[in-house]
Amino acid sequence: MDFLTSSTHVHITTWVVAVVLFFIALGKPSKGLHMALRLFYVLILITGFMLFVTFDSLNPMLYGFKMLGGILTIGLMEMTLVRKKKGKGAGGVLVGAVLLLLITIILGFALPGIA
Repeated sequence: MDFLTSSTHVHITTWVVAVVLFFIALGKPSKGLHMALRLFYVLILITGFMLFVTFDSLNPMLYGFKMLGGILTIGLMEMTLVRKKKGKGAGGVLVGAVLLLLITIILGFALPGIA
């Protein structure tokens, strides 16, 4: 599993694809697209956890906050899509998801260990 921790490229690629799929799914809901997005959520969690285990000794608290932010971001993204599918208001959850996504990305790029 060294390819997961030798650099952050796999993790960054998975979350970039997931964000693109998320905004596509917001515009055009599709069950297949939603399932593909869930697969990328799992890949993000796996690669993120592997990076957390590798780099958390550098600054454990910030890496913990980043991991928590990532998990909450995925949860809010999923809640947004489900609320939109059910016809409920998803505006507030969407704003929260985007803000938390930006905070998590900024925190991720600010932490050491970026290859």
